[in-house]
Amino acid sequence: MAFGRAAKRLDEHRANSADAVRLGALALLARREYASAELIAALVRKGYAAPVVKEVVAVLAADHLLDDTRYAGSLVRMLVGRGLGPLRISRQLREAGLADEQIAAALEEGPDWQELAAEVRRRKFGADVPHAWPARAKQMRFLQYRGFSGDHVSHAMGHNDP
Repeated sequence: MAFGRAAKRLDEHRANSADAVRLGALALLARREYASAELIAALVRKGYAAPVVKEVVAVLAADHLLDDTRYAGSLVRMLVGRGLGPLRISRQLREAGLADEQIAAALEEGPDWQELAAEVRRRKFGADVPHAWPARAKQMRFLQYRGFSGDHVSHAMGHNDP
């Protein structure tokens, strides 16, 4: 016995109707931003025909109702607010189906990653950088888990050597 909503199957006419696909896409976009690839996958999962979905998504992008660059920027801002680093953010952007050029541009517009790593370390562990190796290693692992590179972690831990 399964709890939850059963997926409604679309009839064949609605699944192939561009108007129905557009309404479904706009309903999803009203809730949050989507990358083009994410929106296509979501609509196909709902039962809409893939060729029609791709056409409608292209029209939505041409009408500026769907913009991968805008999506990438908003996702970067949201994840930076959560204290995540560029490696983890780029992985999430790649999973959303964005191109490497879009990912690089979105990360370039992001904050100073070294300062963000230092701030995230201070928020979690306090202002003092420990001298004991086990405590330092714990903080370094935490920053790496958050998606900061070795240079960012080194800077956050007080190694500012060139």
